[in-house]
Amino acid sequence: MTPGSEPRHAAHESVEERLAEEVVEELDLQKVEDEEPLPSMSEQIAEQLGGVRGLIESSLPVLVFVLLNVLLGDAVAGLAKEQALYWAIAGSVLSAVGIGVYRLIRKEPVRHAINGLFGIAVGAYLAWRTGDAKNFYLPGILLTFGQAAVLLLSVVIRKPLIGYAWGIMANKGHQDWFGNARLFRTFQWLTLVWVVSLCLRAGIQYYLWALGEANALGIVRILISWPIYAATFAFTAWAIHRVTSTQTTSAA
Repeated sequence: MTPGSEPRHAAHESVEERLAEEVVEELDLQKVEDEEPLPSMSEQIAEQLGGVRGLIESSLPVLVFVLLNVLLGDAVAGLAKEQALYWAIAGSVLSAVGIGVYRLIRKEPVRHAINGLFGIAVGAYLAWRTGDAKNFYLPGILLTFGQAAVLLLSVVIRKPLIGYAWGIMANKGHQDWFGNARLFRTFQWLTLVWVVSLCLRAGIQYYLWALGEANALGIVRILISWPIYAATFAFTAWAIHRVTSTQTTSAA
């Protein structure tokens, strides 16, 4: 049979087959795009926290407050306690505002800056109203204790929040871990680990607050809070990965 002399029905089938193949390929490509894997839990939490830059920016207003309160106080510049406190408050708030403005100018997300500014503003107001620098840190202490209480409650009612966080960040929003006994137990005790971590951070700061050691409180908040948080998060990520990878290997 010479080229071009094929039966019409054969040519017709060939065209249909090609069209079908193109449709299948298009659907397969769309499926691959739709099922593109989510960023890892570590990456998503790092993004929520703003990464290293977010860590620095959140600590800067506190550092400014501590430095100004120390350098302008009786020990160095000799200003009255109240005056040094007011300058420290102003410097802290201005630095927080400056971070937000800088991000706006560069058209970068300002969520972290706004959250930080709100916390700084509340602490600054309490310190100004009471005339005591230690109260600058009180909202952060109470917030941390509150977070620990919420996490503990979630364990008591058997709805561990660390499990929900994992479901959102690493399981495409699915909360099917309730049917996995080992994962459920893991999330229960990991949530308790976070309760202990938060209470440790807040407890140390509260102890210094009760002693009236405002400057030491600021230094401790910068130096120990984030390392404790980072260590807890790293342990959590390791524990979850250990369980999920083991179960995946067993299923295979």
